[in-house]
Amino acid sequence: MELAELKQELIKYGKLAGAKNMTPGVSGNMSARFGDKILITTSGSANAYLEEDELVLMDFEGNLVEGAKKPSSEKMLHATYYKMRSDVNFILHMHSPYLSTFAACAKALDEPVMPENIFYFGEIPLAEYGLPGSQDLVEKTAKYFKDYNVILMANHGMISAGKTAKEAYLNLELAESYAQVILQSSLLGGPKFLSQKEVDEINSLKK
Repeated sequence: MELAELKQELIKYGKLAGAKNMTPGVSGNMSARFGDKILITTSGSANAYLEEDELVLMDFEGNLVEGAKKPSSEKMLHATYYKMRSDVNFILHMHSPYLSTFAACAKALDEPVMPENIFYFGEIPLAEYGLPGSQDLVEKTAKYFKDYNVILMANHGMISAGKTAKEAYLNLELAESYAQVILQSSLLGGPKFLSQKEVDEINSLKK
């Protein structure tokens, strides 16, 4: 994919996430692998209203390579994910309301409730709190990069990864819907958990 096309891909999914209220205001960031470089949103940009000049190229050490603006402060969070996962080409870090509610309460989404979430995620773990933009945050979240494509970040938000931009976005959308269902089910006494046998049956569908 050419650089110009890659920029349009991030702009497209940023707008879509914005239309569905999953990336409010100036919050979160997005990126894409571009060979031995990373295309990433700039500091202070809004995912839902991105302009082309708000996407810059950096190397895997976070150094600006092309563009006039500063890369997102979460740049090393993205770079570390890419380094650890050769299959990941797109990353979305957003503060979607329902997932962020669980993050704010330091609650992982790890109970067996909905078949789709068991099938696609297994569980959505919770990384411990770290100051946004810090190496501490990177280290605490990176513990889950190898095994998970969607991760909650305590008192912060979430991060979603995928081979394609569409996959990373659909992971976000499915996880956000799941968080909404779990939260709303608490109004009716809480969700009913599936048995281990039922979980095993769901996982057998992957084979």
